[in-house]
Amino acid sequence: MPSHRQILRALLPAVALTTVAVVLASGARDPLPASALAPPPAVAPDGSEATVSRLDAALAERWRAAGIEPAGRADDLEVLRRAWLGLAGTIPSVEEIRRFEADGDPGRLGRWIALVLADRRSADHLARRLAHALVGDAAGQVIVFRRDRFTDWLAARLLANDPFDRTVTAMVAHGGLWTEAPEVNFVTQAMADGTLDANVLAGRVARVLLGQRIDCAQCHDHPFAPITQRQYEGLAACFGQVRVTGLGVEDDPARVLSIDLPAPADGGAAAMAPKSRKVPPRVPYGDDWQAERRTHRENLAAWLVDPRNRRFHRAVVNRAWAIVYGRGLHEPLDDLPDPPADPDPRDPLDLLAEDFREHGCDLRRLLSILARARPFHLSSRHPLRAEPDGATRLDAAWGAFPVTPLGPDVMIAALVQATSLRTIDRDSHLLTRTIRFFREVDFLRDYGPTEDANGDRQPATIPQTLVRMNGRLARELVEANPFTAPGRIAGLAADDEQRLDLAFLTVLTRHPSPEERSATRSLITAAPDRGGGMQDLFWALTNSVEFGWNH
Repeated sequence: MPSHRQILRALLPAVALTTVAVVLASGARDPLPASALAPPPAVAPDGSEATVSRLDAALAERWRAAGIEPAGRADDLEVLRRAWLGLAGTIPSVEEIRRFEADGDPGRLGRWIALVLADRRSADHLARRLAHALVGDAAGQVIVFRRDRFTDWLAARLLANDPFDRTVTAMVAHGGLWTEAPEVNFVTQAMADGTLDANVLAGRVARVLLGQRIDCAQCHDHPFAPITQRQYEGLAACFGQVRVTGLGVEDDPARVLSIDLPAPADGGAAAMAPKSRKVPPRVPYGDDWQAERRTHRENLAAWLVDPRNRRFHRAVVNRAWAIVYGRGLHEPLDDLPDPPADPDPRDPLDLLAEDFREHGCDLRRLLSILARARPFHLSSRHPLRAEPDGATRLDAAWGAFPVTPLGPDVMIAALVQATSLRTIDRDSHLLTRTIRFFREVDFLRDYGPTEDANGDRQPATIPQTLVRMNGRLARELVEANPFTAPGRIAGLAADDEQRLDLAFLTVLTRHPSPEERSATRSLITAAPDRGGGMQDLFWALTNSVEFGWNH
């Protein structure tokens, strides 16, 4: 049985011949000129302009209260890059950048953000980010748990822009086989040695869907929150009817969650003492919101997404903010403060949560609002970053766009896209997508995770940096040949100035400054040939600090 590396090597000659034929047939001297690209399609407004204005006003009040002057506006290409990184988990291709530059509409950024959110790459990326929180990264019991099926199902829901409360209801309450009904993998993630651990599901529901870290209440009453051990047990008991068989996940009305009791110290009384106690299902608050449905899980799902359950809407908003901006409005994401008695329109979290609830839990609308708000368009540069505690004050008030490292999945996606002038997506040639798949698998295995136990992004370690700089994949990606960006730019660009410009656009989504042109021109001219020079330049750019971060 050949390995995937052997399969990849077998495919490369076919890809090379195909690409060479295309290059020779094109006869172009300027790869992807803007004049040859169709303008982007129009996008219907979603009516959220008023919410964006209210959010900007609430954040402006934060700046005034903190005595902070916000950073200046970022360049449009800088905002475009962060939109693709945050919402789609990759960088835009030169093909997409050319179309963006050819778009003369003053409101082009808003339209392009909508186009990114409607792209399948965005749905796939957002599904991976949400699946990381919803089902974790552990392998799970392979026979009954299929993370890939769950992630693909979630991506399809996001692409169709299904209301997120309905998606959550399906995950929590539906039954079926984990391959035919992928949403049930949210439940089967908790299977271990043939037994469902309801405590795992209770903790996941609380942390991800309520923004509350209540796991310690599994053993004792919560020391800081009004959550008792019995309430935690009641939340776990909502999954007590679940039975997992060869036919899938189903609910047995006769089943109930039982808690094992410790044996009494008195050995004589041990024979008479009960070995366990039954736990009735209950929720930690809002009992009157519970509807009487067919199963305990259906009751729990209805309670979770009830319009009165403000913790749910606030938790979703905070996690969406973290996806778009790199960190949440409140950190940690699973330790949100209790909501006030009445929503505070001056609090961005409450303001957005109310909009999310009022507009049918429209996640795409929420993400669009976040990406069109003023902080998303601010520069990351600010004088306060050089002062003691200045960066902390600045970040707390959201006075500049935060700077965060790229995760390994985003890093490899950006690296692969940076080697192609054309867009790499699900419409790309099968061979191109196959090569990308194998490269991603290898890179993710060698690079390793960049998130801690709480899901917070961490800077790359020295071994990870060495993998990125000197690994086999890094060499393959920047090699100048007829089917990579360095090779095509070397052969098709009119002169060295255009080669520099295209290299910076391809890797960093921007044009080089005069100083950068002067400093990097020698990389091209000093090499024995233009191909070798472009290879050196691409290696330098893909290993720059700028490429490995969202700024």
